[in-house]
Amino acid sequence: MVCSVAGANYFSSRFFLNHRVYMAFRAPFRTVSTRARQTLRIGLIPADGIGHEVLPGAKAAIQALGSSIPKTEFVDLLAGFEYFTRTGNALPVETVEALQNDCSCALFGAVSSPSRKVAGYSSPIVALRKKLDLYANIRPVAAVASSREDKPAVDLVVVRENTECLYVKDETQTVGTHGKEARATRLITERASRRIGEMAFEIALNRPRKHLTIIHKSNVLSITDGLFRETVRAVPTLPGTDGKYDGVTVAEQLVDSAVYRLFREPHIYDVMVAPNLYGDIISDAAAALVGSLGLVPSVNAGDTFVMGEPVHGSAPDIAGQNIANPLAAIRSAALMLRHLGYTDGADRIERAVDEVIREGKCLTPDLGGKSKTTEVVEEVVKRI
Repeated sequence: MVCSVAGANYFSSRFFLNHRVYMAFRAPFRTVSTRARQTLRIGLIPADGIGHEVLPGAKAAIQALGSSIPKTEFVDLLAGFEYFTRTGNALPVETVEALQNDCSCALFGAVSSPSRKVAGYSSPIVALRKKLDLYANIRPVAAVASSREDKPAVDLVVVRENTECLYVKDETQTVGTHGKEARATRLITERASRRIGEMAFEIALNRPRKHLTIIHKSNVLSITDGLFRETVRAVPTLPGTDGKYDGVTVAEQLVDSAVYRLFREPHIYDVMVAPNLYGDIISDAAAALVGSLGLVPSVNAGDTFVMGEPVHGSAPDIAGQNIANPLAAIRSAALMLRHLGYTDGADRIERAVDEVIREGKCLTPDLGGKSKTTEVVEEVVKRI
């Protein structure tokens, strides 16, 4: 049986080489300072659907760490489409202010964004990424065989720009001579492309293969994707780099062929960096290669704040049934802690999750099991 162990670190799987060898590649790109922190205040935003079922599992895993991390306090915060239907506001200002002023970090559950236009509604997770300047969405995806000695068929990291592209949500609709006409403005800036490029290069530098693939469609979108491509490629020449990235091999791939090759030859990829929309699509596609979206974690990272977020959505079809896979949320908590510098605690959570998956006796239905969400959480906590 092959299951996912996405989330071992930013950014190399530690399960297939000697543990000591891999420890060198487990440091996050930018560790938020933890000096003199006596209390870790974690904002919890379950939002919609199964977010309410998986986030308690992440909380339980963190609590199980005990003295491995500072004393934890959890701050329950509101957001989401369900909250919008009750109040007309998807992201209350109180939630944003609490994250900015009172929280060390945060965990986000899942959001239900309707496919139809709903007047006054805008995705709260998209808004939070912008308001907190969480410009990078980092999604490690790795497969694991039943034996630790086997080499994974998939071991990659998608580094997704988090604040621009079509997600600026600047759309208009007019009526022309042939009926309705809809337009969307796509924003790509040099600053955002440079920041995400620097992060992607740094992640690639700290992985064994040191390989970076720039994903774009500049053969068609020569101005917007052209700027992204050129800016990322120029990162090694920025002032102060001084040859730092000389050991990183840089490749390019058009987004459509990248998806094709992702399914045909996933082993060719190491770190993939992409604009917002492409990164969203590619990372969800990659999750299919490792078993389930319910296994893939992520962090939304900026220079001063980090928010863990499972890659899956709100899954309204199974919400309330206690069968949602909590492992992506638990792994996202581990990624968040690692970004904050609490590597021992992150290691313990990740090892516990890995053991549960390898054993294969306590799995949710998305992985072919019959266990409940709460049973999987209990099993992980027991092993922590």
